[in-house]
Amino acid sequence: MLNSPLTASASYQALDQLAPAARQWQLRDLFAADANRFPGMTVDAAGLFLDYSKNRIDARTLELLIGLARERGVEARRDAMFRGERINLTENRAVLHTALRAPRSEALVVDGKNISDDIHAVLERMRSFTDDVRAGTWLGHTGKPITDIVNIGIGGSDLGPKMVCLALRQYAHPRLAMHFVSNVDGHDMDAALSRVNPETTLFIVASKTFTTTETMMNAQTARAWFLQHASEDALARHFVAVSTNVDAIKAFGIDPANMFPFWDWVGGRYSVWSAIGLSVALSVGYGYFSDLLAGAHAMDTHFKEAPLAQNMPVLLAMVGFWNRQFLGCGSLSIAPYHQDLNRFPAYLQQLDMESNGKRVTRGGEPVDTPTCPVVWGDCGTNGQHAYFQLLHQGTDITPIDFIAALRPAHEYANHHSALLANCFAQSEAFMRGKTEYEVRQDLRAQGLSGDEIERLVPHKTFPGNRPSNTILMEYLNPYTLGALIALYEHKTFVQGVIWDVNSFDQWGVELGKVLAKQIEAELTGTARPEQHDSSTNGLIQMAKAAV
Repeated sequence: MLNSPLTASASYQALDQLAPAARQWQLRDLFAADANRFPGMTVDAAGLFLDYSKNRIDARTLELLIGLARERGVEARRDAMFRGERINLTENRAVLHTALRAPRSEALVVDGKNISDDIHAVLERMRSFTDDVRAGTWLGHTGKPITDIVNIGIGGSDLGPKMVCLALRQYAHPRLAMHFVSNVDGHDMDAALSRVNPETTLFIVASKTFTTTETMMNAQTARAWFLQHASEDALARHFVAVSTNVDAIKAFGIDPANMFPFWDWVGGRYSVWSAIGLSVALSVGYGYFSDLLAGAHAMDTHFKEAPLAQNMPVLLAMVGFWNRQFLGCGSLSIAPYHQDLNRFPAYLQQLDMESNGKRVTRGGEPVDTPTCPVVWGDCGTNGQHAYFQLLHQGTDITPIDFIAALRPAHEYANHHSALLANCFAQSEAFMRGKTEYEVRQDLRAQGLSGDEIERLVPHKTFPGNRPSNTILMEYLNPYTLGALIALYEHKTFVQGVIWDVNSFDQWGVELGKVLAKQIEAELTGTARPEQHDSSTNGLIQMAKAAV
């Protein structure tokens, strides 16, 4: 545990003294004063390029931020994570998603056991199974090859695989259609089942304990639907499990040979690298799934070995901390200028907000600063025609992470030029803004009268000075996607260390679940109504009356 609060550290206090002046800095002036600002504030790692020069920072700010990272023990906590120490204190668990993408040669002993052997045994089973399904040798109960795969999970068992499958659609098997069901809302399952054929559909039930409420309700619904068309003997050809509960999956009708386990040191939002990624391997093939792991491992290696001042996850984290703490930025917008990354903002919502949306330290004391910002976003250029208005001229300052590939995976070159032009223009516009003088010059050139110009000037002025990062890759492919995901994982980890929160539990998910079970029993008449508040009682009565 850290012995002192964040605000008591020397580096924090120096940053706090610098902050009032920094809030007055103009990015235009910072660029004008330093011809080397761009090369001095960029870094390459694992096939990714990060430009963080469009942030309200200077060399002294960076020096103090890196000093704060060192003072808060980022290096020591990073090394403890990679060694397999139990850094998830509230659940007494190691945090070893990084081990899932390490090569077999990198042995890691945890509690006296080389977990690398276990990891690669599961990976080999995944390889064999996915090869059979993709080759058409794994047949449904009527002898037909699989054409549709329905992944049933929630949270990390859904967001990660869905995001990756969509991002890598260019690599997908042409015969296999991927479907994802997570919401307990029956409309989600209804939409999926309406598109598939029971003779040629494979269901993946992803639940470590095989007891997750939403997942098991959806799994039982899928099972009942399937049994309207086939006998129980056929279940084993159409249902597989990502779980560790052998008895439960046998009772469900799944062959234990088709259970793919993972471990309690794999958090749900960090689990796409494990058997939770089975749907990914089925879609793109085990070779490309291996490339995804390799890209993440390359970022792991960079994170472990690069000096803090040249360490991409550390820089992204510390600049984000500066924006959150000292510029008062309460949210972060993710803007991927790549349609195939359209679920990446949603993925990062869970990764960041479930990890660092905490109000107490690892020692149980209240955190003395704001923690995780709200993470949100959408693809460019769609966002430009929706919420960018607020980002440009609204009253709050929202930093933006622009993400783009320099080369497309399609042949429409004019589309890609337009896309990149929009991406780079927006980052410049957020940085530069448009002054009243520049607005007047433009309006005069249009021949407007003096009175009309003065009427329009306030509306057409942009304050600019909005911070942003730009992350580029040559292509979006399995390797660079793996590196990109790992970059944000480690950024989240670093910020958690700075705030001294446990980034690897999620107790805030549990309270609503407990209350929901009671209310569900009241709605279905299997329990007597409890005395809730008048609002909740009224809503329950309305729902019961509608049945």
